[in-house]
Amino acid sequence: MAARRRYFGSVRTLPSGRFQARYTGPDGVTYTARTPQGRPLTFDTKGDADAWLTLRRSEILRGAWLPPAAPAAAPVTLGAYSAAWLADRDLADRTREHYGHVLRDHILPAFGESAVPAITPAAVREWHARLKDTTGPTQRAHAYGLLRTIMNTAVADDVIAASPCRVRGASQVKRAKTIRPASLAELEALVTALPERYRLMALLAAWCAMRFGELAELRRSDIDVKNAVIHIRRGVVRTGNGRKVKDPKTQAGKRDVAIPPHLMPLVRGHLRDHVAASRDALLFPATGNPARHMATATLYRVYYPARDAAGRPDLRFHDLRHTGAVLAAATGATLAELMARLGHSTAAAALRYQHAAAERDKVIAAALSELAGASVTPIADRKASARRKEATG
Repeated sequence: MAARRRYFGSVRTLPSGRFQARYTGPDGVTYTARTPQGRPLTFDTKGDADAWLTLRRSEILRGAWLPPAAPAAAPVTLGAYSAAWLADRDLADRTREHYGHVLRDHILPAFGESAVPAITPAAVREWHARLKDTTGPTQRAHAYGLLRTIMNTAVADDVIAASPCRVRGASQVKRAKTIRPASLAELEALVTALPERYRLMALLAAWCAMRFGELAELRRSDIDVKNAVIHIRRGVVRTGNGRKVKDPKTQAGKRDVAIPPHLMPLVRGHLRDHVAASRDALLFPATGNPARHMATATLYRVYYPARDAAGRPDLRFHDLRHTGAVLAAATGATLAELMARLGHSTAAAALRYQHAAAERDKVIAAALSELAGASVTPIADRKASARRKEATG
């Protein structure tokens, strides 16, 4: 129905028979009557609507009028907030996929529809306790850690005043198994049991402490045969969209690793017999397709029987890298040198590994070859012996 004009504002009758009041404020904006909570306000009688308009006019005349506050937005749910949080992060593909799986499988079923401010410490504690019945300790720790990270961001965004994630030590997990490195005899037996084209891959994993992704992306141009150095600059990872070549996670992952001298004949033989002539040729390509990266399943088909033959059915391929770290440590290499050789990067170790020089790494590599011949001389002892020879020479 048509609104009836008055000297200030207007009142109209709604189809329901109730009355609605409107007025134009000093800012030139037309306002409709609303409750303090921002919901539409209607009146039983026209007189009630007129009285409400009289109060607004009085506020304007006294200079006490303020524009009505906008309706408060509905609290954001954790599902919506976590989706925006994940989209806003600069993450590696594998990390993004992992976070998505953790959210989908463990966090959102419990809290996805909950408003972020409504999630309490007690609810988080109960959820964490229930997780042990549905997943293992590692996934449980990852789920809690991710929720805690998201909630810390919500605190920084002023969405909540404090994080509800207060379970002490919940994002930490004890190693489920103790890694036992391969002995030299076990490593020799394992490599001997492998087909020839896979042997250097296992040897570099152990003696040069390389990851599978680094080995799978290794190319002829990355091998400096003259100086016996591997230039590790990239790795390949498997994502939901296929395999992807990427930079290491940290700058420390880009490293030059000296090859122990006893491996160089095998390196030259592998380059001659199993690698295409192109500088971009993969050292360890897929079977039957030299342009494709090797899949882990391809390696496992030959690696699992080989580790059984060596009497180490527990030895994962990645454990060969741990073996390499132990072998390098046995030469007397310092922590900084080990960090540099392995490509590790942590806040505590950053200042230490950056001082490891390339020439020092060659000393470690030479000592590794001596270890292979069971004649290792600790580096410190070798330097002392050299000084004695200089003094007497």
